[in-house]
Amino acid sequence: MRTETVLWAATSPVTTPMKGVLIGCTTVRPPTEDNGATATVIARVLPEHRRRGLGTRLYERALGQARALDAKVIETVVLASITDGLHFAEQHGFVEFDRYLLREGDTVPWIDLRLI
Repeated sequence: MRTETVLWAATSPVTTPMKGVLIGCTTVRPPTEDNGATATVIARVLPEHRRRGLGTRLYERALGQARALDAKVIETVVLASITDGLHFAEQHGFVEFDRYLLREGDTVPWIDLRLI
């Protein structure tokens, strides 16, 4: 079973004025025996590039990678202040199951969501 995190980055086409600038990425934390075969899938798109379908394409690619790694459960994590990301996750079938502060002094919680 694969144990390293898989990252994939998306850049703007080199034929556009931005010429290959990073506009989004994904992270897939693979399932392990220790985590109940749970994969964490995260898709990120810079705000100025949202609402064009790139996030969905990145998410679908990451979800496919997680499933290819035999994940039985798919989760994601979103910082509560990133409301676009939270809405995106909910629109793609994720439901909140935990909310927490990562470090003492943090004021904005992280939200764990599970695909249902």
